[in-house]
Amino acid sequence: MELNGKVAVVTGGTRGVGAGIARAFVAAGAEVVVCARRPPEEPVGGTEFVSVDLRDPPAVRDFFAALPRLDVLVNNAGGAPYRLLADADAERHARVVELNLLAPLTASLAAYEHLKRTRGSIVMIGSVSGSRPSPGSAAYGAAKAGLENLARSMAVEWAPEVRVNTLVVGMVRTESSHLHYGDEDGIAAVARTVPLGRLADPSDVGAAAVFLASDAAAYITGAGLLVHGGGERPAFLDAATANRTTNETADKTTDKTTD
Repeated sequence: MELNGKVAVVTGGTRGVGAGIARAFVAAGAEVVVCARRPPEEPVGGTEFVSVDLRDPPAVRDFFAALPRLDVLVNNAGGAPYRLLADADAERHARVVELNLLAPLTASLAAYEHLKRTRGSIVMIGSVSGSRPSPGSAAYGAAKAGLENLARSMAVEWAPEVRVNTLVVGMVRTESSHLHYGDEDGIAAVARTVPLGRLADPSDVGAAAVFLASDAAAYITGAGLLVHGGGERPAFLDAATANRTTNETADKTTDKTTD
C-alpha cells in the first residue's frame, strides 16, 4: 500500500497516536503535514508542522486554503481528561465535544474542495468509547459516537468524489498511558483484558489509517474499522462459576478456605 505523491494532513499528529499515524504515512511515501496548537518536543521525521488551533474555524479554513493540494485528511486531534459528569459544568464538557466532534467537522468542511478535486479521503479517528458506557469520559464517548455517525452521513453526501471512514480505536500504549492506566503493573493488567494480550501501538493505528487512505480501500466508504485487539472480554465470563476447569474451581475453593 503506497501513497507516493499523496499529500496528507494529520491533525494532532505531533505525539501519541497522531505521531504514529504520521510516521506510517511518511513510510508509505506521502508528503505529511501535521498540525496542532503547539509544536512537538520531538518533531516527527519527514513531516512539516503547522500551528493551528482546530477549535478556531477561521484559522482552520485559512490553513487548508493555503495548501496547494490535499489527498488525505486524518482527523486525529482529540482526547479528554478523566472527569465525572457531576464534577464539572456543562460548558466544560461542551469543550470536549467541541474538540472531538465539531473540530473534525470544521476541518472536513475546510478540506472538502481539495479532496473533491483529488478524489481523496477522510479518516476519522474514533474510539470504542463511542459504542459503550464511558464513565469518567462521558462527553468524550458521546462525541466519538457522534463522530462515527457524522462520518457515515458524510460518506453518503460526498460520494463518489470523497471517501470517508472511521477507525474505531481501542486502548493504545502511548507516552500518556500512565495517566489512564497507572504504572507498568496497571498497564500490564489492563493489557490482559484485551484478547490479543496487549495494548495497541500507535503504529498499529497508523497502518490501518494508511490502508483506508490507499487504493486498496478504493471501494470502502462509510465504514468503521475496529482496531481494538478483539475488544473487551465479557466480564460475566470471569465472574461465572460454570464451565470452570477442576483446577480453577479448586483454586477458588482454596482461596475461600484460606481467607
